Amino acid sequence: MSQPTNAANTPLIVPELVRLDASAGTDKQAVINYLADVVAAAGRADTTEGLAADALAREATAPTGIPGGIAIPHCRSPHVLAPSLGFARLNQPVDFGAADGQGADLVFMIAAPAGADDFHLQLLAKLARGLMKSEFTGALRAAATPEDVARLVTEQVQPELLDDGAAPAQEDAAAPAAAPADTGRVIVGVSSCPTGIAHTFMAAEALEQAGKERGVTVRIEGQGSGKIDWLDADLVEAADAVIFAHDLPVKGLERFAGKPVIDVGVKAAVNDAGSLVDQALAAIDDPGAKRVAAGAGGGEAEGEEEHVHWARRLQRSVMTGVSYMIPFVAAGGLLTALGFLFGGYDITNNASNIVTDSSLWNLPDLANPDMAAPNALGGSPLMAYIGAVFFMLGSTAMNFLVPALAGYTAFGLAGRPGIAPGFAMGALSVAIGAGFIGGLIGGLLAGYMASWLAGLDVPRWLRSLMPVVIIPLCTTLVVGSLMYMVLGNPLASFMTWMSDSLTSMAESGSGVVLGIIVGLMMCFDLGGPVNKAAYLFATAGLSAATTASYEIMAAVMAAGMVPPLALALATTVRPGLFTDVERDNGRAAWLLGASFISEGAIPFAAADPLRIIPPSMVGGAVTGALSMALHVGSRAPHGGIFVFFAIDNLLGFFISIIAGMVVTATGVLILKQARARKLVAEAAAEAAAA
Repeated sequence: MSQPTNAANTPLIVPELVRLDASAGTDKQAVINYLADVVAAAGRADTTEGLAADALAREATAPTGIPGGIAIPHCRSPHVLAPSLGFARLNQPVDFGAADGQGADLVFMIAAPAGADDFHLQLLAKLARGLMKSEFTGALRAAATPEDVARLVTEQVQPELLDDGAAPAQEDAAAPAAAPADTGRVIVGVSSCPTGIAHTFMAAEALEQAGKERGVTVRIEGQGSGKIDWLDADLVEAADAVIFAHDLPVKGLERFAGKPVIDVGVKAAVNDAGSLVDQALAAIDDPGAKRVAAGAGGGEAEGEEEHVHWARRLQRSVMTGVSYMIPFVAAGGLLTALGFLFGGYDITNNASNIVTDSSLWNLPDLANPDMAAPNALGGSPLMAYIGAVFFMLGSTAMNFLVPALAGYTAFGLAGRPGIAPGFAMGALSVAIGAGFIGGLIGGLLAGYMASWLAGLDVPRWLRSLMPVVIIPLCTTLVVGSLMYMVLGNPLASFMTWMSDSLTSMAESGSGVVLGIIVGLMMCFDLGGPVNKAAYLFATAGLSAATTASYEIMAAVMAAGMVPPLALALATTVRPGLFTDVERDNGRAAWLLGASFISEGAIPFAAADPLRIIPPSMVGGAVTGALSMALHVGSRAPHGGIFVFFAIDNLLGFFISIIAGMVVTATGVLILKQARARKLVAEAAAEAAAA
């Protein structure tokens, strides 16, 4: 079944998605499996198992039970064919981990496609807000038929679909209570959850309702998966306090700078919004209350470390640095490779002189035979000049590798105030020979210090100077002095030792072992921290311009190409073992894999990690080992088969990749076939029992 084309006229819930007084099991896993089957049976998902696995994976990150006997397991999944709401009113409440300890008898499964559009995400947000209203949940408990439930929910999220145009039933259920007197206080804030579907908007509704009960204007910006409905700038400016109920970094944090802040996880707002509003009101008149750091835009909210583990915060900042660094590596590395293509590998000896002494207004003596150099295009003076220009452009871009890593690692910790001192520490690390390890450490130190300075409670007149003068100056002075006087020599010695050791390993019989290690790392998390660590190690080594560094780069690139190419092969050989969505992803994976984009395998791994990741790691290890054994080298850090001209032993490169592809594809197909046979056997057993 394909997703309906007219999204606005497609109801999220129909009677076929509703089960009343159901016996769905005694634990939340059984209930989630039950509702996944309901959604799949209605033609809204391609497999029960895939949807249930994605919902259970989301459930493992945080419980979805909320006070009042409600649970909202939810996920975004490639197995969902159309945005849907499965609903079960249970005859026996089941524990979903609600803060009040009460079991849930009303359970919604929110099933959104992996590419759900803003329209459907807005409808799901309306449902989440409705679940915070007792009139709505009371009507669901009293509903007599599935049709009644479908109508109640449609009234909440899509009233325009009702034939009679009735207003939402929960709004008519009782006369509104008299509102308390307006205190004149204004509180604004942001809510967000990892999925951006349910808790984001339930927290927003709970806080706004708590504000109404206290005569306080509360407006919460839900930063969900869809388009953000940004708070009015004038309202933010007039606000007396801020509440952040979030599990993700706040977007646009600088808007709230200097205001008293209550900073908690999103579940705290769902469970006890009233207490948070009371705390915010108290903070307004408390001169010692925490405030949103001045100039903190783009970084962590003040106090976020209170509910984000330090290791997670550290990892997130390093990944930020690596992600911003990669464009420098890709552009610089590919331009350098093009320089070799046009000017030959000897262009490194005279490129600087050719480029600095010449331009379009002062061309070199192209008739001089000394300008020619052997290259992939046959060699000529003109080609040598073009190659020199490309090589120098690439070298210039590559010089930003370590500063970008350090600068954006600091940015990940402190926001914009961390960028300048972070870049300075990266450049300093290059100058003292500490390499990317020194840049990473310098960036972390700069980020932590800038974050600490940004969190200081300074006089109002000084706040505007903090992000542009005080923080960069003090951080650069303190961390830079520490790097020069204490850490510089030890880090430089460590980098020299590591480089010499790995080079020796690559040149000796241990090169195969090194290839296995980097192959396993590249295929472990397909673009995650481990993958990026191996890639960073290889690209940083290219500056050494040695045979060993080229061979390590080739092993890393070849191994990273294996997972998407292998899955493309598997979906071509045995398409019946994969869903329609996976087959579409498989066709795209041919190009992604050929381009060295390991992330092309992520849709497969996310849906079925136990049958995708282990075979990928085995295939990557085979490719890495073969690449090192065959002495394949790559002078380009990216590009896959499209930088063939920069590959030494091109035949060995292809042999290594094909071998890993076959191993991985075979392993995936064996595991998928075994699972298919198990499902057939279980279905046969159920049919026989019936």
